[in-house]
Amino acid sequence: MKHSCAGFVLLAVVSSSAAAQEKPSDTLLTVGRYLDFETVSDPRPSPDGSQVIFTRRFVDKMKDQFETALWIMSSDGGKLRFLAKGSNPVWSPDGTRIAFLADGEPSGSQIFVKYMDAEGAVSQVTRVLKTPGGPRWSPDGKWIGFTMLVPKETSWKIDLPAAPTGATWTKAPRIVDNLLYRSDRTGYLDLGYSHLFLVPATGGTPRQITRGDWNAGPRGITGGVGWDWMPDGKTIVIAGNDSSDAERMYQRSAIYAVDVASGAKRKLTSPDGSWSQPHVSPDGKTIAFLGYPASGPVSYHVDDIYTMASDGSGMTLRSSGLDRDPSGLDWTADSKGLYFTAADRGTSNLWSLPIGSAARQVTTGTHLISNAAVTRSGIVFAVRSNASRPTDIVRFELKRPAQLEQLTDVNADLLSGTRLAEVEELWYTSSGGAKVQGWVVKPPSFDPSRKYPLILEIHGGPHGTYTSGFNYSFQNFAANGFVVLYTNPRGSTGYGSAFGNAIMHAYPSVDYDDLMAGVDSVIGRGYVDTRRMYVGGCSGGGVLSSWVIGHTDRFAAAAVRCPVIDWLSFAGQTDIPLFTYNFFEKPFWEDPKPWLEHSSLMYVGKVKTPTMVMTGVLDMRTPMPQSEEFYSALKMRGIPAVLLRFENEWHGTSSRPSNWMRTQLYMMSWYNKWGGTPTPVVGGEP
Repeated sequence: MKHSCAGFVLLAVVSSSAAAQEKPSDTLLTVGRYLDFETVSDPRPSPDGSQVIFTRRFVDKMKDQFETALWIMSSDGGKLRFLAKGSNPVWSPDGTRIAFLADGEPSGSQIFVKYMDAEGAVSQVTRVLKTPGGPRWSPDGKWIGFTMLVPKETSWKIDLPAAPTGATWTKAPRIVDNLLYRSDRTGYLDLGYSHLFLVPATGGTPRQITRGDWNAGPRGITGGVGWDWMPDGKTIVIAGNDSSDAERMYQRSAIYAVDVASGAKRKLTSPDGSWSQPHVSPDGKTIAFLGYPASGPVSYHVDDIYTMASDGSGMTLRSSGLDRDPSGLDWTADSKGLYFTAADRGTSNLWSLPIGSAARQVTTGTHLISNAAVTRSGIVFAVRSNASRPTDIVRFELKRPAQLEQLTDVNADLLSGTRLAEVEELWYTSSGGAKVQGWVVKPPSFDPSRKYPLILEIHGGPHGTYTSGFNYSFQNFAANGFVVLYTNPRGSTGYGSAFGNAIMHAYPSVDYDDLMAGVDSVIGRGYVDTRRMYVGGCSGGGVLSSWVIGHTDRFAAAAVRCPVIDWLSFAGQTDIPLFTYNFFEKPFWEDPKPWLEHSSLMYVGKVKTPTMVMTGVLDMRTPMPQSEEFYSALKMRGIPAVLLRFENEWHGTSSRPSNWMRTQLYMMSWYNKWGGTPTPVVGGEP
């Protein structure tokens, strides 16, 4: 089917049309009901296993933001109650207190300690000017360790004449002399280095442990600092990179041992590689960690599990043959094995790894098991979700992993009496014989004899993944009469290193083939209205959705969100330049051809699809100029196009509840404008 729109000029977005409005419903997941949607995470059982604290996220409708609070319950799910505002709870070793992060004085997040007795006294133990992160108790419970930025300003003295008395002069320029000087969701970074601190658990002045012009933690793409205590409390093991050229060393980090008293550090890992997340065994003899040794450039490589002795000797690969990314390493109480979760083909389950033996899957099922915490008695608390159930806390025994007991039901009021869409898994064959996994979401009152509009939604990353977990956005599309297709094309995680690295030096390429093969597969089922097919995606999904419409005109409309469309300009605009340069064999000043060949902007002359471009005005990951370049080129060609600049948004368009709702409604409104007149939606039926 050829759909040509080159001669059209979009005069206005008809926001008042009936197709732009979603009908209220108490039995479908409408946009408005999202304000009552909650999620849970991070279950933390007490040392004796009798209580569990977890984090509960909800919408503050008045402040238009997501809030988190700590809730507590008995190990059987009883006595569920609110505990405190905040996040990141950590039990003290004796179980008498918890440390957590919450807003405090003088500003921003601070570390608090709450006594878990009847009185429940709370103390703010830090009053620092920079945000503390990753609190951990010392083994004796007397100290709390955390990481924090240590400022180091660049000094440049000039002989500027003094301002006249009472004058108001322009602020001095920000002096930037490092490569990584901004970060999405933070902004322009304060110059300095992340280091480790200790503060008395009763409060007081933090003491800096690590020092120098190096970062404790990752550099290049911001993330949490991985570190742990040795059982004697005298040494800390921490990931980082102390090279003077660290900010230009993509996928390189090491693990160090740091003496708590002197701050002296020594490198434990060898050879060089990407090493992170050290976890010390209970007996203190072994350190488990994640990573892979340095080799040739790769876009993606699964993290393997390694161990080494506490002095760095005997480094050994333990997860050979797994070829999946582990997360949440947790030692067995006897120091003889590890537990972890691993993403595999859209699912996530708990695994065990006896030291010296092969990894073994503990739980099975088409679901997501995450944030697993194993108690000394063999009880596991975890977060579970599947296609029809949002996240909740579950428990099970290691001896009976199939008998999962759900402890919470935080969305019971929302889902009671609600008709959900059916989610069907599918596998299909793409170019080169590649086997690709996807899912189809069907409206609640689906009738296979009818024809439905199709939305192809593409995930970001590009090394990300869609899963079998609950997705409110897709359920909402289906409630409004759309069939939704989402797939994991080559480049996705959860299928091994070779599958994920298939787009190295070729992004986009075969991933486009995989997406189109998925659309063909669903069309072949006979229930898709091929006149009303739509494509959208954010970030990596913005890359691919903009690429799609430059290579086919089969889609009636597109919603290109937070895209990268010009790799050359993007390299100088983004907060992750190392990621960008790594995708090409040579820098653009040596060979610009591949950079241009893989830029969607170079194919805008072939676009015929009406396109809505959406990006946050604060975005530093795929900044607004990328969207503006694409939008301007579309307008110059006379293609129906509109640019939505989302206020108060960083990367993505849904960090604010109202913007999440706007994203859904604008997309459906735009889609319903093109491909023919839609029938009003009633109960998910067109």
